Formats: sequence, C-alpha cells, structure tokens
Amino acid sequence: MLHGRLLNYLDEVARSGSIRKAAERLNVAPSAVSRQIIYLEEGLGTPLFQRGPRKLALTAAGEIIIRHVRATLKDMEKAQAQIEELKGLRRGEITIAVMSGLAANLVPRCVVDFQQKNPRVKVNIRLLATGDDIMSAIASEEVELGLGFDFPSRPKIRVLNGSIGRLGAVMAPDHPLASRAMLRVSDCLDNRLVVADETMAIRPYLDQMFAKAKLEPEFALETNSIEVMRHTAMMDRSITFLTPFDIEFEQRLGRLVYVPVQELSHHTQRLMLISHDKALTALTSVFIENLRLIIERATVSIEQPV
Repeated sequence: MLHGRLLNYLDEVARSGSIRKAAERLNVAPSAVSRQIIYLEEGLGTPLFQRGPRKLALTAAGEIIIRHVRATLKDMEKAQAQIEELKGLRRGEITIAVMSGLAANLVPRCVVDFQQKNPRVKVNIRLLATGDDIMSAIASEEVELGLGFDFPSRPKIRVLNGSIGRLGAVMAPDHPLASRAMLRVSDCLDNRLVVADETMAIRPYLDQMFAKAKLEPEFALETNSIEVMRHTAMMDRSITFLTPFDIEFEQRLGRLVYVPVQELSHHTQRLMLISHDKALTALTSVFIENLRLIIERATVSIEQPV
C-alpha cells in the first residue's frame, strides 16, 4: 500500500489537475507534492500524469494507481469511523424493535450499560406487536435490530443470537406456591389465573397444556400485555405464565418468582436477536455484544430441562 501522505497528494492532483492547486488545498509546498509524485513515477518506471501546458491528466498507469488510491482512502475512512464509534468519540444512533415485555427487561438494562460507555450514542426502542411487524421493520431497514420470540426463517434476515426459555408459572415471592421446585398445572387452578389472550404467541402453549390435562380453567384476566401480567402477579397473588426472559428485571429484584410447570417443560420459546443480512456498523456490533452478555446472564436463571 502507498504511503498515506502520498495517497492524499495523488488524489488532490488528479482532482484538481494541478500541482499548485493541490498544494494549496493540502496546505503544503508545491515542490513537496511534485517531489513525491516524481519519486513514485521513478519507482514505477512510468509516468502517472501527462504534463500539459495548463493541466495535468492521468496516464493509463495513473488511472490504475488512482483507483487503488481512492479505494484505500475510502477503506481508511471507514476504518477510522469504526474506531471512533468504538471509542465513543462520534455521535450515532441505533434503533431496535422489540416484542412486548422485553421492552421493560433485557433491553433497557443493555441500553443503560451501553450508553454509560458510549454516552453520545442515541438508542431508539420501538415496541411492535408481532414478530411479523419486527421482521418487516428489519427487512425495510427501518430498524437495525429486532428482539423477540420464535421468528420464522425469512430471506435477508440474519439470526445473531438465540436462547431457549420455557414457559412456567410466575407469581409474587410471598405466594404459597412460590417455594415449590416444580408445579403441576392442577396446582395452579385454585388461584386467580392471568393469561395471555388469543392474539399472543404464548396462548397456544397454554391451550395445549390445559387441553392435554383435560382441564377447563376459569381465567380471571386475559390480556395482550405482558406488563399487565407481571404487575397483576405482583399485586394480587395471582399466577401468570411467562418465561424467565419476560421477568428478568423483577426476578433479579425479588419482585417475582418463576416456578417450572411440569406440563410446560417441553414447550420452549426461542428468544432471538435478528438483523438485516447487510454488514453491521461498529456501534451496532458493540450494542449486540452487550445484549448477548445480558441474555447469557439471564439464561443462567432459566430452569434446567426435566
């Protein structure tokens, strides 16, 4: 690769067609520019410029060299920009689309940790209702990242991370069943049950569980809001059914307890982090590293397979 200073000299001379004009733009002496070009021409054994009375023009050899020069300068600019992003020296922006529930748990903790190290980077969190909505936002490049459960395979969508969680019973720590290592679904029936409604991906798993157990429970509350499920479980000793990912924050603070349910032990949900299959920026890559670490830590608290 050519010396960095010479790259700029060659690029400016080729653009301006004049050593004098190039020297003025570079704020150096014309003789310095001329000397560098002559040394290079002597080293290559061929002229790079045709010296006309008013303007310098690239020779065929010069055209080859200038393509290399500009590609190298462009690559260097990209590398410098990525390094600046990693060092937090530049402003930037990242947008992540998330499913309901995750917006109040894993993602905010990642954002706080990330912005402590990169205070000039703005993070946008978009709450979208379904996996299809998130995947469409990724495909159209409205957002850089998507986080949710059980995304299907789709062209131009790349899976960056996947972690398995099992649905279980969630309740307040002072609930009579909170100390149990494992529950049967029948153990839950004498309690107020707060469940996902039929618009949510959780609901088919619950319907299958109750149908297989030949139970027809009465639900105290049905909702499409994981936030409502969490808060209701904390407030009135009811039981809801969620994954550990959904209650990571509350569980860490001792506000909610997760207890595996035997009939749900084989019903898993895969928490997936996705992006467009295009190259990611350095800032986005660092954000992903932070989020992966937080997901890994949350996965440690997930129940062992039975």
